[in-house]
Amino acid sequence: MELREMRAFVMVVEEGSLSAAARRLHLSQPALTQTMNGLERQLGVPLLVRGSTGVRATEAGMTLLTEARAVLARYDQAVAAVNRHGATGGGALRLGIPLELPADLLTRPLAELAVACPDTRVQVRHLSTAAQFAALRAGELDVGLVREHPIGPDLDAVPVVEERLGVLLATAQAAAIAGPDGIRLDALAGLDWIGFPRSGSPAWYDELTAILRSHGLDLGPAAPEGQELIAEVKLAAVAAGTAFALAPPRWPQPLPDSVTWAPLVGHPLVRRTWAVWPASSHRRDLGQLVAALELRGPE
Repeated sequence: MELREMRAFVMVVEEGSLSAAARRLHLSQPALTQTMNGLERQLGVPLLVRGSTGVRATEAGMTLLTEARAVLARYDQAVAAVNRHGATGGGALRLGIPLELPADLLTRPLAELAVACPDTRVQVRHLSTAAQFAALRAGELDVGLVREHPIGPDLDAVPVVEERLGVLLATAQAAAIAGPDGIRLDALAGLDWIGFPRSGSPAWYDELTAILRSHGLDLGPAAPEGQELIAEVKLAAVAAGTAFALAPPRWPQPLPDSVTWAPLVGHPLVRRTWAVWPASSHRRDLGQLVAALELRGPE
């Protein structure tokens, strides 16, 4: 029996519902059901009574619940004891983030983490999605915020935010083509797209460019590999009046008078961000942070 199976069983009993436990564990309900069925096969006894109103533990399940809680508590104590041998007296949680995030996305989760795990130090690194995946698999990051869902069983993921992208244009240009609901994507034909290199986030790049091309946009030459699409690059290129860039609402960068942000009619471009971490990780502080990064509605 593995620690993750114990944690899953305890969560199911405490929640009294497979669906509620699955949400807390960031798993699909079928995957959690499979884990519970596998646990019962391993032990050779029924652990749960399933009914229309939820689940409850059998007598054997209550015995496992008591023992599992004791094992998990001892495990967490052991991890905490080892972490105290770090140079600064606490563990470091290494967090990867992309260049653009909603300004308040991390505020509440990091505040809750500081209360729940006061010995944890958060170390932040700005990395592309592809670089974060590589760092997670190399053991150089503990959790990352990325633009595409990982492929493979070695990384777990949960969605944390969706952003309806709008467009940055030269102010005079935006006034000329904007309608009452914003700007139509096909109205941007003839302008260069200030984009990012495909290598930074291949799946998101392919999704985004497919939508742009389907609306008749000629994307022009690809962005040079290694180029970071920082705010200053976007604004300088857009202000010249020959290009457009994409940006979310409430973009944290101040806009000069020569540049305007406008929504896109129909919201055709939605940028999603996931929290991703190694599937083998059982860190309590990581679980606390991920649980606090709950999915928001589109912005």
